[in-house]
Amino acid sequence: MLDFAARLPGKRILVLGDVMLDTFVYGQCTRISPEAPIPVMRIERQDVMLGGAGNVARNIAALGGEAVLVGLVGEDAAAAMLRAKIAEEPGIVADLVSDPAPAGRPTTQKIRYIAAQQQMLRADIEEARPADPAPLAAAFARHIDGCDAVILSDYAKGVLTPGLLAQVIALARAAGKPVVADPKSSDVARYDGVTLMTPNAGEACAATGIACDGEDGQVALAAERMLAHMPNSPALLITRGARGMTLARRGGDIRHLHALARKVFDVSGAGDTVVATLALGLAGGLPVAEATELANVAAGMAVSKPGTAVVTADELAHELRQERVQAKESKIATLEEALEIVARWRRQEEAGRQGAGRLRIGFTNGCFDLIHPGHVSQLAQARDACDRLIVGLNTDASIRRLKGPARPVQHEDARAIVLASLQSVDLVILFDDDTPLRLIEAIRPDVLIKGKDYTVEQVVGSDVVLGYGGSVFLADLAPGHSTTDIIARLTREAG
Repeated sequence: MLDFAARLPGKRILVLGDVMLDTFVYGQCTRISPEAPIPVMRIERQDVMLGGAGNVARNIAALGGEAVLVGLVGEDAAAAMLRAKIAEEPGIVADLVSDPAPAGRPTTQKIRYIAAQQQMLRADIEEARPADPAPLAAAFARHIDGCDAVILSDYAKGVLTPGLLAQVIALARAAGKPVVADPKSSDVARYDGVTLMTPNAGEACAATGIACDGEDGQVALAAERMLAHMPNSPALLITRGARGMTLARRGGDIRHLHALARKVFDVSGAGDTVVATLALGLAGGLPVAEATELANVAAGMAVSKPGTAVVTADELAHELRQERVQAKESKIATLEEALEIVARWRRQEEAGRQGAGRLRIGFTNGCFDLIHPGHVSQLAQARDACDRLIVGLNTDASIRRLKGPARPVQHEDARAIVLASLQSVDLVILFDDDTPLRLIEAIRPDVLIKGKDYTVEQVVGSDVVLGYGGSVFLADLAPGHSTTDIIARLTREAG
C-alpha cells in the first residue's frame, strides 16, 4: 500500500452532499448552575471548520488530492463563514447552491460543547427537507468530466434525494467514474449503481433488520442482503467501529478487516476519512480490497484525534511505514511462538485445501550476515520447495563461536529484520546453539533445505527429517557471491 503516495496526490474528487459548519466550543465545567441542575461551562476557545461533505473534502485535500465540493447552503452568516473556511483550504474548489430567503433553509450547523475532553452538549441548526435537485444536478454535471471519482456524502439533510441520486449516479457511470456513497437512508436501493457503498453497522442493521454489532457471519448476511437490492453495484463496505470493517463483493466474496488497536479519542468524522481515502484509492487505480485496507489504516488514525480531524498524506505514509516494520517484526519469533504459529498454519491451511495434501513446512538456516544475491536466490528456491518457509538464524554469540570475534558484521536484530522483509521468508527464529538440530526436532519440517555445497548426509538434521518421512532439498548456488569475500574486499579497500 505504500505506493499510494504515487497514486493519490493530484486526483480530483467530486463531492456532492450535505455541507455543514462544525463548531467545537472548548471550556471548563467547575460548578453547577444555581438556576437549574446543569453544569456551567466557562468557554475558553472555539474552533470552526467544514463539516459533513465539507469534512470529506478536507480529508481529500489533506491526503494530497483536490476536492470539488457541491452542496446546499442558506443565505446567512453561517454560509459566509463556510465559504470563508473553504477559501482557506488550497485543495478545495466549491460550487455551492444557495437556498434563498425567505423560504430557504439555514446553513446546517453542528455546535459541540466540550469540557475535559468530553462532549457535554451538541446543538444543531438545520432544516432537513428535500431540496430542489435541478441546480445541484447542474453543478454536478459541470464538474464530472474533470474529476477522477465521485463521493456522495449523505447526512439526510435533504440534498441527496432519490431523484438527484439517480441522475448523478447515471452521469458518473456514463463518464466511467468510480462512485463511493456514504449512505444515511435505510432504502439502499436508492444508491444502486455506485461502485462502493459504506454504511456503518447501525445503518446496515436499519436497512436489513440484522444485528451487525456482533458475529462476522451476521454482518456478511446483512451485506449480501443489501447487495441484493443494488443489482448494479459490485461491492459494499460495512464499517463496524472497534470491530473493524467487512468488505462484501458480489458473488459471495467476503473479507473482514480488524480495526487498528488505537486509543479512541473522538469518532467524529471518521466515516468522512474512510470515504475520502476510498475514493482517492479507487481514483488512483487501486483495487477495492487495497483501497479498503488503506481506508482502514486512515480510520484508525482519525479516531485518535479530537474533533472532525483530517489525516494528512505524510501521516498516512508514516503509519504505513510503521505497519510494514511491525509486519516484518511479527515474522520474528521464539521457538515456542513458532510452534504455535506452525500449528495454526496447519489448521487454517489444511481446512481450506480440500484434500490437496498436507501443508509442506520448509526449514533452512544460516548466519545471513550480509544478505547478497546468493542468499536471495537460495531462499527463493527454498520457498518454491514448500508452502511455508522458516529460517533458523544464528545469534551473534553463535556466529562468534563459529567464525571468530570479528563476526558478525550486523547485529542479530538487524539480520532478522532484513530476512523477515523478504517475501520468500514466512518466519525467522534466532537460535544460540552451534547447530539448528534442536529447532528441527521441535518443528519437524516436511522439507529441510540447504545449498548444494552440502551433500544430503552433511546437512544437520537430515537423518531426523528423512526418518519421519520428510525430504531434503539442495538449492543451486549463485556463483560469485560470498559474505566472507565481500568482507575481505571491503577490508582491502578500506586499507
